[in-house]
Parts: sequence; structure tokens; C-alpha cells
Amino acid sequence: MTHDCSFLEALDLEDDQFSVAESRRDAHAADWGAEQRGEGVRPDAVVWPESTADVSAVLAAATDRGVPVTPYAAGTGLEGNAVPADGGISLDLTRMDDVVEYRPDDFQIDVGPGVIGSAVDEYVAPDGLFFPPLPSSGDISTIGGMIATDASGMTTVRYGEVADWVLGLEAVLADGTVIETGSRAIKTSSGYNLTELIVGSEGTLAVVTEATLELAGRPEQIRGGRAIFETLDDAAEAVFEAVRTDVDVARIELVDGLSARMANAYLDADLPDAPMVFLEFHANHGIDEEIALCRTIFEDHDVARFEMSDDDAEMDALWRARRELAYAVASYDPDLESLHPGDVTVPISQYPEIVHETKRLAAEADLLAPCFGHAGDGNLHYSVLVDPDDVAMVERGEELYAAIVERAIEMGGTATGEHGVGQGKREYLEAEHGAGAVETMRRIKRALDPTGTLNPGKVFPETARGERVREDSALEATETERPHSDR
Repeated sequence: MTHDCSFLEALDLEDDQFSVAESRRDAHAADWGAEQRGEGVRPDAVVWPESTADVSAVLAAATDRGVPVTPYAAGTGLEGNAVPADGGISLDLTRMDDVVEYRPDDFQIDVGPGVIGSAVDEYVAPDGLFFPPLPSSGDISTIGGMIATDASGMTTVRYGEVADWVLGLEAVLADGTVIETGSRAIKTSSGYNLTELIVGSEGTLAVVTEATLELAGRPEQIRGGRAIFETLDDAAEAVFEAVRTDVDVARIELVDGLSARMANAYLDADLPDAPMVFLEFHANHGIDEEIALCRTIFEDHDVARFEMSDDDAEMDALWRARRELAYAVASYDPDLESLHPGDVTVPISQYPEIVHETKRLAAEADLLAPCFGHAGDGNLHYSVLVDPDDVAMVERGEELYAAIVERAIEMGGTATGEHGVGQGKREYLEAEHGAGAVETMRRIKRALDPTGTLNPGKVFPETARGERVREDSALEATETERPHSDR
């Protein structure tokens, strides 16, 4: 559907802040995941706001004219979260990349949504601080994008998700209203928690224009390494036992043998062709005791080698292999493509089972399914590789992908641990949360964005423009039928 965006010329924007050029629109038609799958929808215009006032003006004008707006930043999402499914405006927030205020004594920093995650760490490093929940993509993704999907990463097992480190937000609602949520206090019991409502809402409820982040002191001791196992089942069981025993580990990542081979091919690395667990420990004191406890637990699960180091170069090489696995998988075989980026998460007691089931189902389907992930918090990343020209193979791949998600939900887990719902996981929302909860989510969406301006086509199973019109009409009919005293 095409939308008239000529009204942008009347707004108080500079000429270089909006464009309808095809090259600009093409560059905002897909995120990383959609691009890998050859998908995307070209917006009718791209806008680069440089202030909260710009965002407010664009949203108010777009809502008045029925033009959808899709927030966009670095485009590193994997579920089509930033794809403009209904066309309209792609609101690129990358120019809002200032550090607004830094308060090291309070362990806090206020930043714009376009700030790259690793830039926060670089900014505060001289004071011995860091932003603990950065995901693996922290050096290429923005704070706004991380907030939109409530991102998490390799250190979640110790430090939690991004939501745990967001103290407050400045955000703009669909009608242009600017709101502030949370406070600078590290806790509050005042009012509804609007901060956590917006975090993880994928730009469907509001557009974040500033975030107050909590920081932490860098640990004095950091040691990392890897443990090599004979079988993947042993590795997964060892992870569960270490977490259950409450070993104080900062990163504990599972990598199967297939993923190791892919990393070797992509990086010319020399990882063993075997299941592995990558480890990192953070402490101010007593780190050797935690490592010794972890080694003992792993030995009970037939670990073949347990190797630790405090050499920065060795650890950088180790974690680079883990960080770039997504690229390694994508480039492994030119005849095969990854269908979807799997990121299920289950209760930690179920982690060995979901790993085993994923490999069993892949073997039954005769498909390659590399597995790796943030094992310490029950998060499993997997890809299903298929030949896109082989219809039967693609069908098997889709069935395998769905079966893994369904098994994760049956285990009490989630369809998406950190990538968000976007377009790719909408069909699982009701199975995971139930019809009543999903309808409650819809009511919140309608209350804050009654015209469906913000990021349509995301999160909910049916959010095409026609569906929104039917929902709005039904809502208006209900309002009309209510007695006056109810209004």
C-alpha cells in the first residue's frame, strides 16, 4: 500500500532529514534477518529525526493522516522488527546518538536511541564502569534497538537483560505526546511501570528518544576459557549442573561440533571439532575457587579438556569465534540458506532436553541444524539450513523450525529469548501466552496507539491495515453502544 508522505515538506525538518529517493527507501526495506531471507518492504519515505521534537512532529502528522511509522536504527534485527510492513515512514533514529548526561558517581548515563551499545562502554571505561547486558551484537546495534527487543546476550546468566539496566525513558506516543517514565532512583513503587511496558514492545507502543541506563563497576578479575566434551548431551548437562549449583559464572556458552566447524571455515580458526562450552568468570576476589568448582562439576560430566586463560589475546580470539557464529552459519555453504534465526529459551532444567530434541529432530528431517547459545540462561540459538530451490527440503525445514519452537513452549519456555517477535514469531504468541493475555496486549496497543500508526504488522498474529480497521470499527461500535455513565 502506498502512502502520501508529502506532508513531511511542511514540517520543521531540514532537507537532509527526509527522503523519498529509491536508494534511501531500499536501504530501509529490511533488517539483517529479512535481508538474509530475501524479504523486505520498501517504505514510502525515510525520516532522520535529530531531536525529540522532530519525532513528536512526525508522529503527530503521520497519525493525523493515517500514515504508518516504523522505527529503524542499525537494522541488525533478525525477525523483521524494523521492516515497514505497511510501507509509510521508516523513522531512522541513528542521528540521535548523543550522550546527553553522564553521572559516574550514580553509575548512570543518559543516551539517545541511536548510540551504538559498545560506545557506551568506551565512554565510561575511564571511570572503571561498563554496561553489563550488552548483547553479542553490541558493537553494531543501537541502545534503542536493544530496548525495543529487550535484548540480552552472553552475560545474561550473571547480569540479566537490558530491561534490568534501564532506569527510565523519554518516549513519544503515536499522537506526538512526549512522556517520561521511571526515575534516577534505583527502585520505585510509584505508579505503573511504564518503563518495562515500553521495553520489549518493539516500537509498537512508543518511540524511545532517550534512555537512562544503569552502569556497573568493572570486575577486577576476569578469566576465560573453554571446556571440550565427547558428546553434546554431556556438555548441556554440565551447563545445567553448573547453573543449578550456582557457580558464579559471567558467560557460559554452548557450541556444538557443527557450529565449531562453521566457525573454523569462516574465521580460519582452529576450534576442536567437538561440542564445547565457552566460559568467562568475573570477580573482585575468589575467582580461582569458582573456576575450581566449575571444573569439578564438568569432570562429573566427562569433560575431555578444561582450559582457562587470563591472556587477553586468547580470550578475544575465543569470543570472536562465538560472536561471529551467525555470519559463519550464513556463509558455510553457498547452496544452503538459513530459514529463520531460532532463539528459543527454556527453564534451565529443560536445557539439556531442548538441545537433545533439536538435534534429534534435525537428524530425523535429514537437515543441518547448528546449535549454539547462551546456555546459562536456557537460551538456544539454532539455524535450519535448506536449499531454497528444493521445495520438499524447505517444507521439511519449516516443519523442523516450528517443531523446535513448539517443544520449547511445551517445556514452559518462550518462542523468542532475545530477538523479539517481529514478523517471524507472531503465530506463536497465543500458544505461549494464551488468548486472554494476547487480547490484553491488544487492548494496551489500542489504548496507546488507536490508529495503529506505530510499527504495524509486528508482534500480533494479524495486524495488517485491514485488520486494524476492523478492530478500530469494532472498538468504536462498542464505545457507541455503552451507556453515557460508562464513558
